[in-house]
Amino acid sequence: MQTIKGDLIALAEAGGFDVIVHGCNCRHAMDAGIAKQIKAHFPEAYAADCATPESAGKLGQISVAEIGRDRLKLFVVNAYTQDNWQGSGVLADYAAICSAMRQVKQRFSGLRIGYPKIGAGLARGDWSVIAAIIDEELAGETHTLVEYAR
Repeated sequence: MQTIKGDLIALAEAGGFDVIVHGCNCRHAMDAGIAKQIKAHFPEAYAADCATPESAGKLGQISVAEIGRDRLKLFVVNAYTQDNWQGSGVLADYAAICSAMRQVKQRFSGLRIGYPKIGAGLARGDWSVIAAIIDEELAGETHTLVEYAR
């Protein structure tokens, strides 16, 4: 895992990544954290989310939006890594993160993949556990953690 500081969305819009992945809940709520920013910048990602059922049954799955604007060609991956956005304790589901990242590798192998600290912010997951999962599932791929900094 490479780690850089910056703005994942700005870096993606500048052509720094072919794929960006963010953690989503299974309830079509993209109203906080980086999901809210992705919804605003890439409404296609929210449309891809809304095209899936609102159900815990998609936990561990992904939906994908293909963005094509001017010279920008980008895939935005909604990784269903938590059932709901409400509740106490850890909302991130580590098995779901594992499954979703495995699907990212299967579908986007060979491309430049960027992501934030999936599941470690509002979902309150343990980043050291999540980072190990991502490293294992994306082994051999060019993948970068973007720690937010303006």
